[in-house]
Amino acid sequence: MLIVILIGLICLAASVYLVGEAVTFPARERRISVRRAARYGKRRVGRGEGQQQPFQERVLVPLANRLANWTLKLHPKTTVDGVSARLLAAGVGRTLSPTDFLAFKSGLAIGGAVLGVVFGGAVTGPGGALLFPFMLAGVGFIVPDLALSAKARARRDQIRAELPDALDLMAVSVEAGMGFDGALSKLTEHMSGPLTDEFALTLSEIRIGESRQDALKKLSDRTDTPELSAFVRSIIQADQLGISLGRILRVQATDSRLKRQAAAEEKAMKAPIKMLFPTVFFIFPAMFLVILGPAFLNLSKIF
Repeated sequence: MLIVILIGLICLAASVYLVGEAVTFPARERRISVRRAARYGKRRVGRGEGQQQPFQERVLVPLANRLANWTLKLHPKTTVDGVSARLLAAGVGRTLSPTDFLAFKSGLAIGGAVLGVVFGGAVTGPGGALLFPFMLAGVGFIVPDLALSAKARARRDQIRAELPDALDLMAVSVEAGMGFDGALSKLTEHMSGPLTDEFALTLSEIRIGESRQDALKKLSDRTDTPELSAFVRSIIQADQLGISLGRILRVQATDSRLKRQAAAEEKAMKAPIKMLFPTVFFIFPAMFLVILGPAFLNLSKIF
């Protein structure tokens, strides 16, 4: 039994390590390329230098890269594009590629299946040996999606909360005589957060020559936030019709603030319903025990 547990722990550790290598492979590969480029021309590479590299760079990193490529072949382009959009909405699209995320899911599924094979029979018998691998593989495959969705939802909520203040600052800047690009620049200097990061990326795209309309559409696609999408449509329409940006920004800021207030009121109205279940299942039983407990004890003494 101890040997089975030890083998299972070793397999789980190996699976987690390979998954981590698959996720961090691109950034580490860039660092390795930079170091090699810095050494280029200073000395010749010896024949045995490749053997002096760490074990993870010689064996584990290529293995993780093969896992990522294999995962990419199993998913159509539509799936990869959808994962890319979800990564961008969660704010990790520039550090984690869709291939790495899919490889991470596959690695967790494989690790869960291995763990289920090792521990299923030992814990629940022959029936568990057949059921556990599929259960743990499914959990390992689904958990990254749930975590990514939760992160994207939290980021969208933060963007909604920051949008009214950002639009107010942009409106003040435009009314003071700045252009739209200058207002974005002023915003990135005085505010921080996911919305500011997205505006900074949009500003950099405009500065390298991309049209304002295309950069704003990319902003809307990346964030996947209805309030920000409405702002983008208003700015594009104002550019096309020649409407004052200051007035548009003021209207959008007021509208965003009203929507934020309405969302807060809606959450407050839902709070009593959410408190009902903890009250019924946790507070009431304790109250009944404290109130009726002595009476039951006295009755038990009488009868």
